[in-house]
This record gives sequence, C-alpha cells and structure tokens, in this order.
Amino acid sequence: MVDGVRKAFRRPHHQTHTLKERALHPLRRIGHDEFLAVDDVSFSVEEGEFFGIVGRNGSGKSTLLKMLAGIYGHDAGDIWLRGRLSTFIELGVGFNPDLGARDNVMLNAIMLGLTPSMARSRYDAVIDFAELREFEEVKLKNYSSGMHVRLAFSVMIQVDADVLLIDEVLAVGDAAFQQKCFDQFNRLRDEGRTMILVTHDMGAVKRFCDRAMLMERGRTIELGEPERVGAHYLDVNFSGDRAASVAQIGAGADDLSRQGDGRARIERMWVEDDQGEPRMLIQRGDTVVVRFEISFAEDMAEPSVGLVVEDDHHRPVFAGNSIWVARPVGNFKAGDLVEATVSFENVLASGRYTVTPYVASRGSADLEFADRRKDFGSFVSAGPNDTGAITVLDHDVVVRTVGTDSSPNLRTGATS
Repeated sequence: MVDGVRKAFRRPHHQTHTLKERALHPLRRIGHDEFLAVDDVSFSVEEGEFFGIVGRNGSGKSTLLKMLAGIYGHDAGDIWLRGRLSTFIELGVGFNPDLGARDNVMLNAIMLGLTPSMARSRYDAVIDFAELREFEEVKLKNYSSGMHVRLAFSVMIQVDADVLLIDEVLAVGDAAFQQKCFDQFNRLRDEGRTMILVTHDMGAVKRFCDRAMLMERGRTIELGEPERVGAHYLDVNFSGDRAASVAQIGAGADDLSRQGDGRARIERMWVEDDQGEPRMLIQRGDTVVVRFEISFAEDMAEPSVGLVVEDDHHRPVFAGNSIWVARPVGNFKAGDLVEATVSFENVLASGRYTVTPYVASRGSADLEFADRRKDFGSFVSAGPNDTGAITVLDHDVVVRTVGTDSSPNLRTGATS
C-alpha cells in the first residue's frame, strides 16, 4: 500500500565544472530549486494482483518503483510492503562485469534472498532459460544488453518472491525472449504472485494487468481498469496540438538505420488521416495515410516504393508496395523529387507502430534497396475492445442448433 508518497530532488541553478571556474569565482554560491518527481501518490495492490504503472518519460513512474524497491527513500507519506521482494529495475544492477555468468548468478540470487545451496540448485534453470549456456564462462562486460536482460530476468523468476517489481527494461530484449517472459508472467499469475509492472507497452498492460495507474508530472491522473487507463494514456500523449507537432516524423539526417546504395534518398516522412490532417493517433477503422518524399541521385525506371509497419515487439504487421498493387510509379531522372503515398485501413490493435519506408529496384531474387529508413517514424492506433491479438478484423459469428447432446452423432462423432 502506498499513501501520499512524495519525492523531491534538488537541481542546481549553476554547475561549476572546472578548477578555473572555481578559482575565478570562489565565492559563487550555487543555488538550487526543488524538482518534485513524485507528488502525493496513493494506491494499493492486492495479493495476487498484477498492477501496471504507465506514463510518459519523466512522469515519475520509475522513481516511484525505486522507492517501492527501497533504492530511494521518500520525503513524505508511507509505503507498506508485505512478503519477499524481487526487483528488475536497472539493467546490470547487482552484476559484476568482471565475473562470468555462474558467479554473477550466485551473487545475485543470494542478494535476492536465496541460500547458497538453493542458488546452486537453480543455476542450471537460470542459465538455460536465459539461453546463455555457451556464454556462461564469458565475462559479463562482454555481454550485449540483450544478454544482460535475459540473465537478470532469469535470476529474478527463480527467486521465491511474493512481490515482483519490473521496470520497462524488458523492452531491451528481443521479440522471442519477450514472449518467454510473457509466458512466465502467466505462470506467476497462476501461482498467485503479485507484480507491479512499469512500462510504455499498453498492450502488455491490457494483457496481464488487473488494474493500472497513469502518472503525469509526478501525480496520479487515472487509476482503474487497464482499458480506461490506456485510452487516457493515448489521449495524454497523442491528442491535439502535440499529435500534430510530432506527426511530421521523418527528417533528412543520415543515421545508422539507413540501408541502400544511394541511388535515391527518402528525405522525410509524415502520417496523415484520410482528411489530409497530420496525425500521430489514428483511430481503428480509419485510414492511415503515410507520405514520404524521395529524391533521386540517379535515373531509376519503375522503382518499387513501399513500407513495412512493425509493432513494439518488432513483429511485421503490415507491408505494402507498388509492385504488389500493380501500380506503375513512373521513370525518374537524377534530381527529381517525388512524393509517395501509401494508405491502408487501420485494423491494428491499440499501441505504437513503427514505419520503415523504402525505394528499391527489382533484383534477380529480391529487392535491391536504393534507400530504406528503418523505423523512420511511428503512429499510434487506438480503439475499444482490444483482444490481445495483433489485428482486429471485421467478422461475423453464427451459432445454430444442429441437434441435442443426446443425438447419436454428437455422442459418437459418427457422420452420415
């Protein structure tokens, strides 16, 4: 239970960085102001409940979770926790980068409350779940961030904790491992564990959480059913002027996500609704219109122009291009600047989706990219009655009586 919790940090007005500045201004006093990270937050979580905390970056949700974990103290209010606690908050916390997996698992498990003998007995389960058997003798400083995540999560689920605190660092894991984590969430639910999950993934909140809380500027602005909290979260993030200001999502700067031989360049990209208005938030059932500008450095005849849409777990959910719809796009000369438009009906579940546009020519076996901008922009789908599926398609259900439970055909499975 959390009652009226408050946490403030002091921010300096001026920071002295060098000895020269200190010598020139020895009497300068550094003033401070107070930044209120968490302000009068109250909620309770029942035993066996899965509780989600969502909010924009800087809303105070991670600070709140660190207070629950005992990493931060609180300036006012009260926090009551009952039972053994296991936390998954900071990537790499509790790990020694100069040790291998075995020593780190032992140390981390003991810090989380296991006895040395229990930690040894569960080591194989940890390393196998993390899929790191061939890397168990490698020092952790040579692990990727994804390997760190797998190891830390695997240790956490082997601890006999009553309450689990999990921050959004799960987003670092790949899609396959995230699915394994979700399977473990289901197991933990079945075992009656309590979990508090901080995340940006409203799909995960709706799928697993019994209730959720939305934070904004350190305060609770919505508490209740995940569906209602999710709708408010999308409204806070992507409605009104803010949606229009971020709808023009691509710019021409080079980045590491660019792939292609340079015959053409995708300069910028933006998302509109079917009325031609820039939008970040697209309601389910409406049309998503993606426009992007292409400049040509060389002549290209009938290029393939298209895009791929992926969800937050990097799963492709839609792809389309000019070849598949048999639409000739024309022949272009070096120096031409054109605008491409790809439109499709939004049948996607609520959540955030990234867009990867491309321009290519047909190779002997595959597309040969002139330019491909990985995750160049994004949009948000919103709508009621999410089922946990990737898409929400129009469909019909018909039920008709074909007999009774005493019918021989129903009893034996016989056919006529």
